[in-house]
Amino acid sequence: MTDFAWLLAADRGQKARLVHLVDKDGFEAWLKGRSGADRVLLEAHRFDAKKPFASVVLPAANGDFEVVSTVKSSAALSPWCLAKLGEILPAGTYRLAEGDPGAAALGWMLAQHRFDAYREKKMSADGDRILLTSDPARIDRTVRLAEATALVRELVDMPAGDLGPAELEQAVREQAQIAGVDIKVTSGQALEEGYPLVAAVGRAAAVDRAPRLIEAEWGNPAHPRIAIVGKGVCFDSGGLDIKPASGMRLMKKDMGGAAHAIALFRLITAERLPVRLHLLIPAVENAVSADALRPGDIIRSRKGLHVEIDNTDAEGRLILADALDRAAADKPELIIDFATLTGAARVALGPDLPALFANDEDLVARFEAAAKTAEDPVWRMPLWDGYDEMLKSDTADIANSSGSSLAGCITAALFLRRFVPAEQKWAHLDTFAWRPSAKPGRPKGGEALGLRAAFELIAGAYPPA
Repeated sequence: MTDFAWLLAADRGQKARLVHLVDKDGFEAWLKGRSGADRVLLEAHRFDAKKPFASVVLPAANGDFEVVSTVKSSAALSPWCLAKLGEILPAGTYRLAEGDPGAAALGWMLAQHRFDAYREKKMSADGDRILLTSDPARIDRTVRLAEATALVRELVDMPAGDLGPAELEQAVREQAQIAGVDIKVTSGQALEEGYPLVAAVGRAAAVDRAPRLIEAEWGNPAHPRIAIVGKGVCFDSGGLDIKPASGMRLMKKDMGGAAHAIALFRLITAERLPVRLHLLIPAVENAVSADALRPGDIIRSRKGLHVEIDNTDAEGRLILADALDRAAADKPELIIDFATLTGAARVALGPDLPALFANDEDLVARFEAAAKTAEDPVWRMPLWDGYDEMLKSDTADIANSSGSSLAGCITAALFLRRFVPAEQKWAHLDTFAWRPSAKPGRPKGGEALGLRAAFELIAGAYPPA
């Protein structure tokens, strides 16, 4: 992983190239203070202050150069407004001519992250682009956010052949070791008895890709308890309700919920928030074999509800159901689950907006406020009671799918709600965990969507001492 700690440094007056940030409203005023030569160069380059991420290099009086670049608002920098510069500028040290980078430092750093483990010719840039900040107190948290985001990206980008349930277990183990705690893994007969839905979904996989429930606990037991659950389907063929080739192509990313949960565990433990944290990752591969889960099968869940399998491709909610029931058993103050759960959420909201479901209005309001503060958007969707009937089964307590193309992300969330006690505060994020096209600082591929919002929510509720 990129060593982000080198990319953001305290400004102690060291030599650095200046970066001028201009917006469409303030550009003309800024231009009046520039030399005639600068104006000619800007005109020659057809510099347009209305164009996003436009930039020009200008000669500096000391024989070096300085940079002018456009932003939407020079008074309110976004996390991504410096990302393009972080990609294209030569190695060296830079400072803003006015103000502090603030949140924009995140995009600057992530623009320099590369996932090139499978490239013979590495993509890494020649040297680091270091950004100076006059607010050194922000450095550690910003670096941690960059590291956590990169962790999500790298886990999701890994090919499924190299990231099965065992490797996902190792990813949790590595983060637990950093935090100074052990992990608990339930597998084999114990999984079948204790987490029958997890076992049923993963039973068709090869022996070396056997299903498991991975847990880690951290923090003072006297502190408020919270639980983070992540869907860990390391590859989803759809099972016997097999996906078409086009639908299977990106299914290495179906463990994106687990990646978010692991990264959030990393953030919370690194910040040493005063919580008792419980991480739960049900890890499976939804494969096809003679032992595969069949449409029409009925499985008794950990909670005791019998679930009729309407569709074997609606497997993520099954493994989450058992994990949510386990999380709720310890009566935490809050449960958050992350899952790449439904294509319906993507049809409704597109790739950038995780669908937020929650069973408590105050929790919704705080989550939305945290998402706005972190500039990591989510969009509230309804837990519409009227659609509960779509999950009725003729022969069991509940079906795992409605059998209809309507309200797919809502019925999936309603299914999960059946495994969460009514008094338990719970939020569910149906996230894409993927960026279908590149933007500055955000390459095509695995992406953290909702991670910073969830961390902002928890850090705001349980600030470090």
